[in-house]
Amino acid sequence: MRAKRGSPPPRKAVVAAVCALIVAMSGAPPGHAWCDFLTIFNSGDSNSEGGFWAAFPAQSVPFGRPSVGPPAGLLTGRLEHAAQALGIPFLSPYLQSIGSNYTHGANFATLASTVMLPNTSQFVTGISPFSLAIQLSQMKQFKVRVLELVLEGGSLPPEDIFGRSLYTLDIDRNDFPSNLAAVGSDGFKQYLPQVVDQIAWTIRELYAIGGRTFLVSNLAPVGCCPHGCVVSYNDAVEQYNILLKEALRRTQSSLAGATVVYADIHAVKLELLRHPADHVCCGYGGGASNFDPRVYCGNTKVIDGTAVTATACADPQNYVSWDGIHATEAANKLVAAAILGASYLDPPFRLADHCGLQPIG
Repeated sequence: MRAKRGSPPPRKAVVAAVCALIVAMSGAPPGHAWCDFLTIFNSGDSNSEGGFWAAFPAQSVPFGRPSVGPPAGLLTGRLEHAAQALGIPFLSPYLQSIGSNYTHGANFATLASTVMLPNTSQFVTGISPFSLAIQLSQMKQFKVRVLELVLEGGSLPPEDIFGRSLYTLDIDRNDFPSNLAAVGSDGFKQYLPQVVDQIAWTIRELYAIGGRTFLVSNLAPVGCCPHGCVVSYNDAVEQYNILLKEALRRTQSSLAGATVVYADIHAVKLELLRHPADHVCCGYGGGASNFDPRVYCGNTKVIDGTAVTATACADPQNYVSWDGIHATEAANKLVAAAILGASYLDPPFRLADHCGLQPIG
């Protein structure tokens, strides 16, 4: 999406926000990196994708361009920008068998993952088989293997790292669209507590294996796309976020010594939507949005007898929307900068008090 006249260009707004954050929050001198969190363990979906294209055939260009880390099919870089600010290198996907380095943590996220176990196949609907429960099992197995192999050294974290890590969860967006379409917003509201309970249960399980600090993203306004917003969908999203926030507060109070932080991604994304723009970067159709749901970014389809391709723009840094679903790197920098501060976190959690924040590239 391009910025409208009278609104600051997204890239300039992002740079200004990041620079202001680093100046205001970082007490460390330039080039000095320190952080209470030496590792990050992430569970998620395409908002922090790292593993799907390691498990299935590699994603092609234009996905993964540009990216903070290696162009391995990564869709978005919000996690990577936040890790960079904490001085933590690019997180290797857990599912990547070659060239991985888990010294600083692991990324269990795959695109199209859900909180609840899927009742369909990836080859039918595109939903990932790596749901939150599977990612939790992978995390548990990861710890077991680290403890078994600790004497061998290599590209693994130390055995005592699990209580000094940051655990991030950003995975609920794919539980919504298919269920909303099937039962409508009213019917879907009955499903919300199950999703929330699964996330709370996952935190308790991670706590049981040593986790103490958790950063959980809420659900962005998924009822909005380049065509506009569906009020009934976003009403359900807002109700879900209220339930999630309350559940995380209860979870923290029940776990001695735990810090469970609610990250209000919804508010950040909504702020971007209040300054709407006209186009998606990688799309087809031109016109008001350059978005046609029949032709996804990077794909070619025959429409009205003509083969058309949804191609990427040459200047994604000047857009907010990458493909009508995911944000561009520029927008992700803004989201990461917001989360690094305390104003979008509940309870307030200043990461600058725990880490000497580094500039986001």
